Amino acid sequence: MARRTEAAPAPPAPDDPADRVRGKHKRVNLALQGGGSHGAFTWGVCERLLEEPRLDIDSISGTSAGAMNGAVLAAGFAQGGRQGAIAALDAFWRAIAEAGAFSLIQRSWWDKLVGNFRLDASPAYAFLDLLNRVLSPYQLNPAGVHPLRPILERQIDFDMLRHSSPIRLHVGATNVRTGKVKVFSGAEVTVDALLASACLPFMFKAVRIDGEIYWDGGYMGNPAIFPLAYQSDCQDVVIVQINPLRRDEEPTTAREIIERVNEISFNSTLMREMRAIHFVARLVDAGKLDPAEYKKLHVHMIETDALKDLGASSKLTTDLAFLLHLRGLGRQVAGDWLDASFAAIGERSTVDLAQVFL
Repeated sequence: MARRTEAAPAPPAPDDPADRVRGKHKRVNLALQGGGSHGAFTWGVCERLLEEPRLDIDSISGTSAGAMNGAVLAAGFAQGGRQGAIAALDAFWRAIAEAGAFSLIQRSWWDKLVGNFRLDASPAYAFLDLLNRVLSPYQLNPAGVHPLRPILERQIDFDMLRHSSPIRLHVGATNVRTGKVKVFSGAEVTVDALLASACLPFMFKAVRIDGEIYWDGGYMGNPAIFPLAYQSDCQDVVIVQINPLRRDEEPTTAREIIERVNEISFNSTLMREMRAIHFVARLVDAGKLDPAEYKKLHVHMIETDALKDLGASSKLTTDLAFLLHLRGLGRQVAGDWLDASFAAIGERSTVDLAQVFL
């Protein structure tokens, strides 16, 4: 498994212009959830989708790690097309791993020995977790230093992203004062917007942009779907799901309860948007809404149960072996989804919204 996930991906087949003529070329919007290091799963998904020559990415809405994946992809695409986006994603996540190698928060020797990627047994992680419950980031990090800022500034050409990328990017954050979602789009997408989208309030000071302050976008949109409905003429939305929607087992320990509360919280806005989308689709199908004015979205989802057992602490694990494992998992799941669902793109949803979200 490790060898397969670390192997370089096969180059994508050349784009056949005849596919467009034959109607085989399809477009999708991507909705990318946040999830810390688990965003490396999305890395693998995006890489595999970019390798599919019959598929174009129209727009991306992302939160936290999803927003960063989207920004890297869109900027890389502006510089070098599909291969440029693939190379940019690879460079970004390897930079994350390189920076993380100097962190005090590391897996224990036993976890490394048995292949466990959680940090629960890490003394530094336990100490930081305790500090975050007693002291705020305004006390622990008054200068507001963010380890991702230099990585984002090095890895993303924001001028190319804002003005030259054919892929439109929407970045979600939460306005601390109003509690409303804020979506940064087009020229608004900056390194501060990405950091705002990933600003967990127990770890980082709120990010100030144009006089407003922002926390992680996951609280109000993980990710926000409405920009894809209102600002794109593409009907198909592919959600890359990081946080489990459902768990069958009852959480009984304090850690399990906290983790499940966080999962529910970070999925709640997505659940509400999906219910609204389902409602509109039913009214359009019943002829009660004009399809010229109301868009019926085709919803698809790429997810895996393999992320359920990793534990929340592994979202801070930046070992390259772990990131490559998640990338390989994402590539495999996305490939399976393409095999099963490509024909449905542009025709219908492959997610039963009533069953999954209602």
